[in-house]
Amino acid sequence: MNSTPTEPLDYLVVGAGPAGLQLGQLLQAAGHGYRILEGGQAPGTFFRTFPRHRKLISINKVYNGTDDPELNLRMDWNSLLSPDPDLLFTRYSKRYFPHADDLVRYLADFAEAFKLDIAYDTRAERIRRDADGFTVTDQHGQEHHARRLVMATGVSRPNTPDIPGIETADDYSVVSVDPEDFTDQRVLIIGKGNSALETADSLVETAAVIHVAGPHSIRMAWNTHYVGHLRAVNNNFLDTYQLKSQNALLDGNVLSIEKDAGDGGYRIRFSFSRADEVVKELRYDRVVVCTGFRFDASVFGPQCRPELVINDRFAALSPAYESVSVPGLYFAGTLMQQRDFKKSTGGFIHGFRYAVRALSRILDERHHDRPWPHQQLDASPPALADAVADRVNRSSALWQQFGVIGDLIVVPPGEPARYHEEVPVAYAHESRLTDSGDYFAVTLEYGPDHDKVDPFDITVRRTAQNSVDDAFDAAYLHPVIRHFRGGELLGTHHMAENLENEWDDPEVHRAPLAEFFTRELDRRPSPAGR
Repeated sequence: MNSTPTEPLDYLVVGAGPAGLQLGQLLQAAGHGYRILEGGQAPGTFFRTFPRHRKLISINKVYNGTDDPELNLRMDWNSLLSPDPDLLFTRYSKRYFPHADDLVRYLADFAEAFKLDIAYDTRAERIRRDADGFTVTDQHGQEHHARRLVMATGVSRPNTPDIPGIETADDYSVVSVDPEDFTDQRVLIIGKGNSALETADSLVETAAVIHVAGPHSIRMAWNTHYVGHLRAVNNNFLDTYQLKSQNALLDGNVLSIEKDAGDGGYRIRFSFSRADEVVKELRYDRVVVCTGFRFDASVFGPQCRPELVINDRFAALSPAYESVSVPGLYFAGTLMQQRDFKKSTGGFIHGFRYAVRALSRILDERHHDRPWPHQQLDASPPALADAVADRVNRSSALWQQFGVIGDLIVVPPGEPARYHEEVPVAYAHESRLTDSGDYFAVTLEYGPDHDKVDPFDITVRRTAQNSVDDAFDAAYLHPVIRHFRGGELLGTHHMAENLENEWDDPEVHRAPLAEFFTRELDRRPSPAGR
């Protein structure tokens, strides 16, 4: 750690998890003055505890049949973006679902490799707004100043439901992970997400009865394509329920939790949602609360406390990942998922690493007069079609942040086209990038109602595999190109889906795309004076 400067830094970043490290590396490479404040003794403090059973659900596929580093990032969900081609998480583990300790080691090495400016043992306790930016006071009373503040703390506060008596239950963050501690016990787990089912799976061999309860139906990631929904690696418990092995899912609400002073057990009042709101009293030996986490906004002073949304779990963000109510306050990492909550991958490393890179470019554009990087292209339809096809066949950013981050092609009349990579689509519509008039947004997306049917039921599953006419109805991930002018949508083209994700067939993919560009470019206003 360097000595604290007297002049405000350009940026203070709170949190040295994956997002804080990613942003720190980018800010450092750009030459900005920054410092990362970290409450722990090393990077990645969250992953030293979570997930509790230490198996990550972020995949780590080492062998993909290609040596293309961009393509390999599609199957590597843990690496940060780096100018060092060897600094990859795949060199730390070959396990498909790796151990969390391997991620901790990787993050420490990433911070060391770039000599990032990180102040450890520096926990942000109070944040206030100043005339020239923000001041963060740590637990030692030391003040840190910057013109702009980026919160990269993740969701660090338990998202505890408002249930009378819940304070007497065990919380996921501290409950024993030794299955023997639950031998022959009746266990209620509150929550239906991955932490709840991860906990239930660990107790199948020892607990007498396990009930997993919550008001909403379980949603499977293989159905919704949202990786935060229940993953197959955590769903063994469902098999024990469906095959009547003394375990069950309870659909409804826990109304109250009362701990019995005599035997130490619990009496639970539960309202079943599928039985005309019938209320029953159920008895258990243990109750475990696995209801996720939320953003901790308690450190903010009243003059700079950000507006919260989604049941106060996240700060409300603009398309630039800035607080809608506190100018200069930005968010990085899993907190970015407010923009694509339960739709894309903004809450996970393989998604937010690209959003963080986009944020660094937004900051450069807004505060340092540095334009978004771009390449010039011939604005002819075949050239544009070739550029798009080449990108969608390789890009990991568009693949991971489907529907949220896209490439942007700006086509000013009478000038070469500008190809900007990895622009948040919502930001593109309000940025200076699109001031020239017509532009095209290139994304990868799933089809309409892709999450409404059983993906394994061949009697109902629809496909547009290699079908130009039905490409718009493709259920699987496929490229979508949209033509805008001044934010108004003028035309849309869907490229036919492909089992191998290779959208390069001359007749099925490239020719229809070139025809789309021809048709849409003909709709542009003529250059002035012609």
